[in-house]
Amino acid sequence: MSPVACVDIGSTFTKAALVSPATGELLATAQAPTTLDDVVRGVLDATAGFPDGVPVLACSSAGGGLRLAVVGYEQLISAEAGHRAALSAGARVVHVAAGRLDPPGLAALADARPDVLLLVGGTDGGDTAVLRHNAAALAGWDRSVPVVLAGNAHVQDEVAATLRAEGPPVTVCANVLPDIGELAPESARAGIRAVFLEHVIGGDKLSTDPRLRQWVRAVTPDAVLDGVVVLAGLRTAAEVPGVVVLDVGGATTDVYCVPDLDAEQTALRREAVGVPAHRRTVEGDLGVHHAVADLRAAAHAEGLPPLADDALALGEAAATVALRRHLRAEAAYGAGGASARGVGLVVLSGGVFRHADAAARDAVVTRLAGDRGGAAGVLGGTPVVVDADYVLAAAGLLAGDHPEAARALAATLLLPDSDQVT
Repeated sequence: MSPVACVDIGSTFTKAALVSPATGELLATAQAPTTLDDVVRGVLDATAGFPDGVPVLACSSAGGGLRLAVVGYEQLISAEAGHRAALSAGARVVHVAAGRLDPPGLAALADARPDVLLLVGGTDGGDTAVLRHNAAALAGWDRSVPVVLAGNAHVQDEVAATLRAEGPPVTVCANVLPDIGELAPESARAGIRAVFLEHVIGGDKLSTDPRLRQWVRAVTPDAVLDGVVVLAGLRTAAEVPGVVVLDVGGATTDVYCVPDLDAEQTALRREAVGVPAHRRTVEGDLGVHHAVADLRAAAHAEGLPPLADDALALGEAAATVALRRHLRAEAAYGAGGASARGVGLVVLSGGVFRHADAAARDAVVTRLAGDRGGAAGVLGGTPVVVDADYVLAAAGLLAGDHPEAARALAATLLLPDSDQVT
């Protein structure tokens, strides 16, 4: 089979890996700055040294990824359920509104500039008034933003018809809160991903070139998580449980966790919001290029010392805060006995780690392993490697159609000559 270019279109750089889908051999890597006015140019720049006509499989988080606003019924119930569903779909949540939307509420929603709205509210058979009101308010809004509807199932058809009458595209999903205490975000996650591919990638935000829609298969956090699942399967086969990946990017920092699969089977009887068996948290305020002011504020809130201006210091802070938040989410949403604290491998990803010299990177890992705020529970005494060639995204893109190639590619992180930190 001919080689395939696996491309990750990031907010700052576009990374490309030329891979044999027959063997999983990594034939070449390249990167180029992401061209946000038309990301296709960045893809062509990154793959310019690859064979002519090579097929492209891509994922994207360009522009900070998918900007999503949540509109719910009550802040601590429906809106929070929607918020968690959005985070674990790889979206950057830019606004959360609860209760009846009024003109100031619509203005705040407009200021957030969402790519898509997640509209939730009410248990199945419960309150319908707020969901109906908000649908009518959004239908009369002067912005046509795609809506993922995941509220009270008893009025979904009526609410969808209200919205569609005024033109915004609507994707109907199962209720994220079908009953009190029962959280079911998976359908909404799938709907958010579908909207990303249809309206963000298929629209004109990133490019009007039709090739982009042909290339992009997933939002980057989804692709990377698929790669982490492949890697965790290899670790489990070797009787070394679980993997955590810390991926520090220009606009977001993502934490991926696939714990001991045997522990998952006994500890998690069903998926909980924000803590599925294969977990991902996307921190949209922790980026080393496009969210530095927010990163500094988050680090200050965590009690970290003032940050230096160099990229590695920012990356260390982003990794620390993101991992602490991930562990708090596990505790809050019932991870049971299977946790990021029990994994057997930590992978660092992102340009700040890839380009740092070994001594500086070792010092970062040592500090993370001593963090009293929580990170030490994951990194302390655990082997750490760097995904220097960004193989996890490529493995995730290949996993569906070429599972053996994906496994071979992920296995390069386990080889003795891989970029070992500790």
